[in-house]
Amino acid sequence: MKLIANANDLSIALGQVIKAASNKSTNPILEGILLKASAGTLTLIATDLEIAIERTCQADVKIEGETVVSGRLFTDFMRKIGEPQVELTLIDGRLKVKYGDNETMLSVFAAADYPKIPTLTEAQTFTIVRRELKDLINKIKLSVSLDDSRPVLKGALLEISDITLTGVALDGYRLAKCTKSIEKTSAMMSAIVPLRALQEIAGLLDESEDLVEVGIQKNYIMVSLEHTQLISRLLDGDFINYRQIIPLEFTTSVIVPKSLFEQSIERATLLAKAEKTYLVKFNLSQETLHITSNSELGNISEKVPVRITGNEIAIAFNAKYFIDLLKTASVDHIQLKMNEPSQPCVVLPSGAVEDEFLYLVLPVRIMD
Repeated sequence: MKLIANANDLSIALGQVIKAASNKSTNPILEGILLKASAGTLTLIATDLEIAIERTCQADVKIEGETVVSGRLFTDFMRKIGEPQVELTLIDGRLKVKYGDNETMLSVFAAADYPKIPTLTEAQTFTIVRRELKDLINKIKLSVSLDDSRPVLKGALLEISDITLTGVALDGYRLAKCTKSIEKTSAMMSAIVPLRALQEIAGLLDESEDLVEVGIQKNYIMVSLEHTQLISRLLDGDFINYRQIIPLEFTTSVIVPKSLFEQSIERATLLAKAEKTYLVKFNLSQETLHITSNSELGNISEKVPVRITGNEIAIAFNAKYFIDLLKTASVDHIQLKMNEPSQPCVVLPSGAVEDEFLYLVLPVRIMD
């Protein structure tokens, strides 16, 4: 193998694929990156057997070939090269890296020992605007469970209809649901995608109106961009019937300015976090949301003007859950829907995108 590549392009490609390499494995080759040189292209592949990322970049390939280089070392090394080009040559079982008048020799693994990446030749696919998929993931990922006792909740459910993609995640304390329009699909389908895969997919996507194709086949999901492909295993099992969790009727509905609400909760949390419960109380009455928090460090009492329909109510929550959801809600007003102090609160955007996302937050039981 021998090739010449743009050093910056190679560094960027390595920075993407290294995210799929194993950090610590009983099989050291999984900590490596497979380099494949052929027909004017250098292909980089990394996998930890759960997720795989493949990236191609242009290269002047003199001799075709492949090898596996230490992933973290090679990635860090390429970031520190100040030359515009780099020459890679496989010589006597080692990789020679030549940059300017300098060269470095790196140990390698045999490419034949690297795991084969699955090919999803029979995948059902759907197409969606990139920024829409990125936004959906960002809105639901914080509600994915981290609890090993219910493995199926360590991912998010993706449901694809003929015109929409719906993502749902829940962790036993909160639920997040987001729906986006899709451009087209080859079939109606669903899949439970692990949190790590969701995070890596969001990291690959930009805020553009360009389209991205997503494929699902048996136990795998695949996301394909121009020069990058990500494949991840899916979680096996039946997701919770989230529709049964979301109340359909409410006795109290409140519309609150999102920015004022968010700022008030953040200030209240400065005190609430001292108790490690993050407990914040809401008291809704007379067109006012009264937000209070108490701890050994002091107490806070703030009033936010709101529009109330229905019954007055006093209810308490873990403030962190509200802070998380408000950071992802790019709307001017939020709608809170409630029944009893012991029943969940549903949070919706108020306005044109009312059907796009929904959050459900369980209250904290407190003594009167």
